[in-house]
Amino acid sequence: MPKSKRNKIVSLSKTKKKGKEHKESIVNAIREAAEDYNSIYVFSFENMRNLKFKEFREKLKPTSRFFLGSNKVMQVALGRSVSDEIRPGLYKVSKLLRGDAGLFLTNMPRDEVDSCFNKFEENDFARTGTIATEKVELLEGPLDQFTHEMEPFLRKQGMPVRLNKGVVELVSDFVVCEEGKPLSPESARILRLLGIKMATFRLNLICRWSPEDFELYKGLDESDVECA
Repeated sequence: MPKSKRNKIVSLSKTKKKGKEHKESIVNAIREAAEDYNSIYVFSFENMRNLKFKEFREKLKPTSRFFLGSNKVMQVALGRSVSDEIRPGLYKVSKLLRGDAGLFLTNMPRDEVDSCFNKFEENDFARTGTIATEKVELLEGPLDQFTHEMEPFLRKQGMPVRLNKGVVELVSDFVVCEEGKPLSPESARILRLLGIKMATFRLNLICRWSPEDFELYKGLDESDVECA
């Protein structure tokens, strides 16, 4: 009887070794890039959409490089203090790698970088847990945007609906979501059906480093770096 692949024993030491090698390769790639590019930025992101980010990255690929992943690994690559930073001043960049953040290394002039990031914005359907940006309420009556085949699905989402002569009808007012509150899985599905996009994928510049200077964005000051 052939052995089941599910019962295959995997050595933990090998797994750990592979993970360590992967981290080391990232550290080395960041350090090499830090020598090849004129400036380094930290950026934060909201409502990440992988496909749209990939398109943005490919657009800037000829002059730039992005790194996303473990903040600790990126911090190690740059150096977390004056004593171990790989280039003067990079420890300040390292300290600002926290939360949903990444590195952008480039040879583009600063004004072009600012323009690219400021213009980049993609509206999309919100996912479960996203904070609603507005209250959405459906009023009692026919829902002409839905076909009769949708009625069972809508009921499963908690909507008080019925079929009236083949038309989906709401038997009472229904609040899909409340402004400022996280979306439930059902609310997210209904908003998608309604074509309402509440999520905006954005990239926000936090700081810029070059061999000549270091600059903070978003109203931060040097104390934010020291306290990071």
